[in-house]
Amino acid sequence: MKTIYRPTWTEINQDALIHNIDFFEKMNPNKIMIPVIKANAYGHGAINVMKVLYEKGIRYAAVSLLEEAMELRAAFDDLDILMLGPIMPDDLPVASMHRIEITVYDQMIYDAIMSSSDWLICHIKVDSGMSRYGFKKPNEVAKMVEGLQLANHVSLKGIYTHFATANDDEVFYQKQLSHFKKVLKAIKTKPLMIHISNSSSTLKYEKDYDFTTHYRLGISLYGLSLDQPKPDLMPVMSLKSKVAQIKELLPGDCVGYGATYCVSEPERIAILPIGYADGFLRRNKTGHVEIHGTKYKIVGIICMDACFIKVDETVHEGDTATLFGGIISADDVAKRLGTINYEVCTSISYRVPRRLTGGNHD
Repeated sequence: MKTIYRPTWTEINQDALIHNIDFFEKMNPNKIMIPVIKANAYGHGAINVMKVLYEKGIRYAAVSLLEEAMELRAAFDDLDILMLGPIMPDDLPVASMHRIEITVYDQMIYDAIMSSSDWLICHIKVDSGMSRYGFKKPNEVAKMVEGLQLANHVSLKGIYTHFATANDDEVFYQKQLSHFKKVLKAIKTKPLMIHISNSSSTLKYEKDYDFTTHYRLGISLYGLSLDQPKPDLMPVMSLKSKVAQIKELLPGDCVGYGATYCVSEPERIAILPIGYADGFLRRNKTGHVEIHGTKYKIVGIICMDACFIKVDETVHEGDTATLFGGIISADDVAKRLGTINYEVCTSISYRVPRRLTGGNHD
């Protein structure tokens, strides 16, 4: 039975995703990738993305929330899942039950883990300078590591940090790296997993490190990057909608809320069933969409469920419009909105279906 009825969707290109996986595995052949599947795989659809990764032999994933981890666990029983975000002490039994690897990031959660009766798999987070989560002082980290390693109900599996400026500030990056190395030096018996690189660090620095075992890929897995020059990656997501109606406007007619766009001569307006409730934000009103390989201007105010496009005689009801992922990229939309490509993709709401294309999915 059909379950998707609305002609608005994203296409998730399996071939592009595989290209990106292969790109990084060739770059780091002796280390293991940890794909970051948080935030619904950066808006790409966690389960579908993980299916492609799983078929490629990848058995590890990182998320932010316990809910995200449990969603993956329900679909992949033998997947190792690392929760990067904070966990509350009352939720430790849930993590234990679902075999979720958790992050030890402050004294409160360390004490809760040490007093727990549940079997727990842990990674310890080092704050090397970002001032987000984690322990900072080398001696403090060493003490925590030793305590976790001695606990009979705990498996301390890994240690990691996160870089704030890997894509644009090497001086601060090296400062963080130096601090992390000081922490490692203070630890007597190091955990088996050491992972420090995010996407930018993996692209620029990871191949030079002989002390790490894994690397974490977030946005670059999906073919996007903040690095210059752009790496040889393929964007995975495109956002599409079909023309639901064509309006033939006459002089004096206006479009949308506030009647902010009025015409002085006859115009054709295509209505797309996509709006800000889908993550196509109102600030996109200055932009364009692609139809038949041509850019057409968005006009009027974007509604919750619809937007208006000024078109010509070649556009008809039922035609497909690409909002990004074709000649208009997610980076183009990000520049338009004054943000980054991460936000463009993660803003696409859950009510927009994610369809796998490429491979056996076309």
